[in-house]
Amino acid sequence: MTDKKENMLEKITSLAKRRGFVFPSSEIYGGMQAIYDYGHYGTLLKNNIRDAWWKHMVQCRDDVVGLDSAIFMHPTTWVASGHVGGFNDPQVDCRKCKSRFRADHILEEFGISADKAPLEELNAHLDKLREEGKLKCANCGSTDLTPAKIFSLMVKSNIGSPTDELKEENVVYLRPETCGGIYLEYKNTIDSLHIKLPFGIAQVGKAFRNEIVARQFIFRTREFEQMEMQYFLHPDIMKEKYDMWKDTRWKWYLEYGMKKEELRWYKHEKLAHYASEAYDVEYNFKTLGGFKEVEGIHARGDWDLSQHSKYSGVDLSYFDEKTGEKFTPHIMETSVGLNRLVLMFIDHSYVEEEVNGETRVVLKFDKRLAPVKVAILPLSKKEELTKPAREIYEKLRQLFMVEYDETQSIGKRYRRQDEIGTPYCVTVDFETLNDKAVTVRDRDTMKQERIAIDKLEEYLKGKLV
Repeated sequence: MTDKKENMLEKITSLAKRRGFVFPSSEIYGGMQAIYDYGHYGTLLKNNIRDAWWKHMVQCRDDVVGLDSAIFMHPTTWVASGHVGGFNDPQVDCRKCKSRFRADHILEEFGISADKAPLEELNAHLDKLREEGKLKCANCGSTDLTPAKIFSLMVKSNIGSPTDELKEENVVYLRPETCGGIYLEYKNTIDSLHIKLPFGIAQVGKAFRNEIVARQFIFRTREFEQMEMQYFLHPDIMKEKYDMWKDTRWKWYLEYGMKKEELRWYKHEKLAHYASEAYDVEYNFKTLGGFKEVEGIHARGDWDLSQHSKYSGVDLSYFDEKTGEKFTPHIMETSVGLNRLVLMFIDHSYVEEEVNGETRVVLKFDKRLAPVKVAILPLSKKEELTKPAREIYEKLRQLFMVEYDETQSIGKRYRRQDEIGTPYCVTVDFETLNDKAVTVRDRDTMKQERIAIDKLEEYLKGKLV
């Protein structure tokens, strides 16, 4: 199982780099651990996933509005939310090779569940493993490991004069999650849009966490993008709306090609002190060897607005004109990792097929998510073919993301488009000069169909829109 998992992760990591989806950041300087750049196709794929989420969450709903809040927020934001005091992980270091590990992850390797366990409990488990001679560094095999200690996940920075020392009063934080900005703009949203409860605020944005051990390619990174929606409501309808959003979000995954057997719900038994219920949508990653979280749906109570009201001194309660009731809204949250969805859709779409004795690698994305929708491929570099091919390309690119490719054999060009997940290849050949038609090849079936050039736009619209 481990070998198969590692082989799949290696294959997809290699494909992602070779085909311009994902690159290690700063690679010419040796790279930075768990930080990645998205190439041309990776950017297109990520943006398509983002837009599909936004359409589902905002465009097609009357009760959700959008926001793009700043990465930097007033430092008290994170004191009020509890991040400054409690956003941390337990860290264990190898004194020999200086490798760093999360204590709860070490214990998981021995079948000990210790997520969110107190430091004393973690060290008790580690001490027992140490006494039994089982506690060893996963990298060098040394038994000289430190006890667990607290490691803050907040990334510090400073704003102001560059001569200011990084004292606590000068410190600002790169946001560890995007929802903080939503809470701070809750009042402005109501006042400017005159929106009534229940309603949601959705946004997509960068977040930063100083992870102890960031691993598994783009699944867990120190800089990532979240797609979050905070739904403000009266506590009496929390159960109704929670179930509604669970059903809504589940259907979104199925709509974009995920299979029911690839997904599952994971119910959290250990909840944050403010939460009444928390479920994760998990996907069964071939690359990671099992089910992993891609989205969390949480009933957060009135903790967030109450805390920010307390620390800011601004009344964030809501007055219901119909009932005359004044209350602090409760919050139902959906939180999705965009980078994780990129990996999920690549993982799901990756297929190896045997064609004429050779292995064909193809990414069978949902056509709406595919980075490139159509490739225009003249059979020859001769101008008599490249001229009409270019004309088709210029016309279609106004409608779809289209690519033009005239290098190498047609077979190699097909394989290249298969590996980036292009649904349709349009070949302009010498017959085109006579019949004014082109050959359209389907990515998934590899079947080819002759389509008149003047009908091509209508044909592709029917397939892609």
